[in-house]
Amino acid sequence: MVSNSACRCARELVPGTAALRPSVNPNEPPEGYYGQTALQAASNNGHLAVVETLLVAGADFNAPGGNNGGRSAVVLASGAGYLNIVSHLVSAGANINCLPHQYMGRTALQAAAEGGHIELLEWLLQQGAEINAPTAKNAGRTALQAAALQGYADIVEILLHHKARVNTPAVRYKGFTALQGAAFSGHLDIVRRLLDAGADVNAGGSHSNGYTALSAAAESGHHDIVRMLLDAGADVSLTSGNKKWTAAQIATSRGQNAITQIFQQINQTEKIS
Repeated sequence: MVSNSACRCARELVPGTAALRPSVNPNEPPEGYYGQTALQAASNNGHLAVVETLLVAGADFNAPGGNNGGRSAVVLASGAGYLNIVSHLVSAGANINCLPHQYMGRTALQAAAEGGHIELLEWLLQQGAEINAPTAKNAGRTALQAAALQGYADIVEILLHHKARVNTPAVRYKGFTALQGAAFSGHLDIVRRLLDAGADVNAGGSHSNGYTALSAAAESGHHDIVRMLLDAGADVSLTSGNKKWTAAQIATSRGQNAITQIFQQINQTEKIS
């Protein structure tokens, strides 16, 4: 969705040219929690000609967006997969390693990984994008965490090849480690690859809405991943989230009967031994 400021700027083009009227402010601030500047809106929607016009007019390419996400033009373009716009913004001086906004913010690389844009992600790495950059405090994701959660196995492999940290902790609010994210979303091959890369099967989850890898798989009903994690040494006694439930309690509460039976069998075996 194009912001109001972008629409106003579009209406203020000098007829027959690609220039803005002198009275127009290309840096009109975003409106509301989800607002965007004109440059951010044009970047997010793939309008290269508008991006070029706004840059010539002096648009701030590093300006943050609205309070929810606060994503700059280059981050929005990265998330949408527009390599031509990202490269244009970077040539103009946009910072691909700008720290993410504390609420749902992303770096350019994190956004590209989350969107599954392999070509753009590889280009950003070539430009020096920080693969282990800090994340947003709320719902933050490293590039590896984002790719694992979304199920982009090829991107996970690229990031691991470039030394992405496999055990970066989950942020306190709505976070996932890479393994927890893959387990939650049911990506068995990625779970296997992360375990092979040394992922901590018993890493703690977020305080709020958090999971261990085992409880994440139990929550979502992925019994094949539950078995893989148990074989890898997952601790069934660990609790997670603000309710402090075990994986077995989560499975029971969600009606995941097949997984509940797995935990019951483990419990019976422990009693016998």
